[in-house]
Amino acid sequence: MSEVLVTGGSGFIGAHCILQLLAAGHRVRTTVRSLARRDDVLAMLMRGGAVSTAGLGFHAADLSADAGWAEAAKGCDTVLHVASPLPLHVPRDENELIVPAREGTLRVLRAARDAGVRRVVLTSSFAAVGYGHEARQRPFDETDWTKVEGTKLQPYVKSKAMAERAAWDFIAREGGKLELATVNPTVVLGPVLGADFSSSVEVVKALINGKAPVAPKIRFGLVDVRDVADLHLRAMTDPAAKGERFLAIAGPAVSILEIANVLRARLGAAGRRAPRREMPDWVARGLAYVVPQMREVVPFLGRYAEASGDKARRLLGWNPRPNEEIIVATAESLLALGVVKP
Repeated sequence: MSEVLVTGGSGFIGAHCILQLLAAGHRVRTTVRSLARRDDVLAMLMRGGAVSTAGLGFHAADLSADAGWAEAAKGCDTVLHVASPLPLHVPRDENELIVPAREGTLRVLRAARDAGVRRVVLTSSFAAVGYGHEARQRPFDETDWTKVEGTKLQPYVKSKAMAERAAWDFIAREGGKLELATVNPTVVLGPVLGADFSSSVEVVKALINGKAPVAPKIRFGLVDVRDVADLHLRAMTDPAAKGERFLAIAGPAVSILEIANVLRARLGAAGRRAPRREMPDWVARGLAYVVPQMREVVPFLGRYAEASGDKARRLLGWNPRPNEEIIVATAESLLALGVVKP
């Protein structure tokens, strides 16, 4: 089995990638910004069912600096570049996200090329695919790119789109023999392994806690973190993945109210505080003037979010879990961790 580097092993997706790599018999090393996070990562892996972590090594490396990347990539056959800034709130300066995402991706690619790595699988996002477009009724696919120029986009969306563009440009101009594939997930939910989870999981947490008594009218695609990790491994090993993008979406887009309905139906008493009705768009826009969190919601009101995961299914044999199973797994893991109370 090969030696694989996973960047950002303390993250939601990164930890699940490590779990599946170890289960498949690969030797794994991972980067964390500080080696003080080593025990946190090990605890997450054990909670996720890792039989042994003996094949896992740690390297300290930060996306904002060159130090550590060459050593981390040395001797690796493949790299899963998962690490990327994902804040809980929109930063005042968009470059706080854009610069580390773009420049960090280029650092990893240079280190991989110089180390003789065969392939890098980059964790991109639907954010690099489906934003900045005019109204449409055709599902987004891998041929679509987010339009950064001339559009008003959130910093996270811009950071993912610009980082992926930079990655493909690097491969074309100076990548040498290095191969690239990207995985572009929609909203990632699924089993949480620790208290350090993504902002997408915060949506489910807020619904269970009753902090969203009325649901804004927003729709988005879902995918389970376990299936995102599985797609990374398929893109890492399958020759058909070379030079390809893969949208990761489980099924039709769902609304926040539909998620709330699943929580009430499947969690019993634990889901009783989930909202039962939607908020009119004009109310959401009005609240954005006085409630900072609502400002992050407004750009998504009425946005078309359907996308196709057919390419990953067709080329790589990917078979993701259905939406309801994803929602329930997320909620049950939050309850098991005690992050939310029934």
